[in-house]
Amino acid sequence: MRGLIAPAIAAVLTAGCAASGADRPFIPGGGEGGPAAGASATTAGAAPRTETLAVDSGLKVIVEWPGGITAEHTEMLETFRDAYVGMFKGVVTRGRDEHYMTLMELEAGKTSFEWVKKYVDKKRSVRGTARLFGLKVSSVQDRAAQVDVCVDETQVRYVDARTGQDLPAEPGSDDESVYLQSAGVHQGDDGNWRIKLFRYAELTNERAKGCRR
Repeated sequence: MRGLIAPAIAAVLTAGCAASGADRPFIPGGGEGGPAAGASATTAGAAPRTETLAVDSGLKVIVEWPGGITAEHTEMLETFRDAYVGMFKGVVTRGRDEHYMTLMELEAGKTSFEWVKKYVDKKRSVRGTARLFGLKVSSVQDRAAQVDVCVDETQVRYVDARTGQDLPAEPGSDDESVYLQSAGVHQGDDGNWRIKLFRYAELTNERAKGCRR
C-alpha cells in the first residue's frame, strides 16, 4: 500500500514485540534457507504454495506462501493478507466496503481508513496485480507479534474511478512499488489477531533488502 505509512509512524512498532527483532535486516523465509523462528518440526516440511485472490474484476492479489510455518503464524499472516486485500476492496468500492476495519485496532484502523479515503476523495481506483511474498513472523512475545511481508505493486495502476481510464502515476511512485510492509499484530480476548500498527521500509532501507529479487 504505497504511501500508507507516514515516516513518523514508521519509526514505531507495536508494544510487546522484541526490539532486537524489529531492527534486524529482513530475510524472507527465515534466512539461511530454514523455517521462520518458532516453526515446529511437524510443519517444517509443509510445501510452499501460491494463492490468488480477486479483489474485483480488474485487480487481484497473489500471495506466495512459504513452507514450514506453524498454524499460529499462519493466522497472523492471514490477518495481514486479509487487511491488505480488504483495504483495496475499500478503494475499488469507493469506500463502501469497510470490512478491513474489523481486522484493525484503533491506530491502524485510523491510518487505514485515511489511506482508503485519500483514493476516494481523489476519485481514484486501481487495477492490475499486486504480489505478497517473503511472508514471515519475525518476532513474538506473549499475545503480540511482528509480521514482515514483501509487497510488489509494480503491476498495479491508478485509474479514474468514474471512467476506468488509466491515470499517470504519482511522482516517485515507481521507486516505492516494491517495499517491505511490517505490521504489529495483537491477539484479542476473542482469540482473533488484529493489526495494531503498520510500518514501512523502501528497498533502500537495510530492513527491506530481503525484498530485492
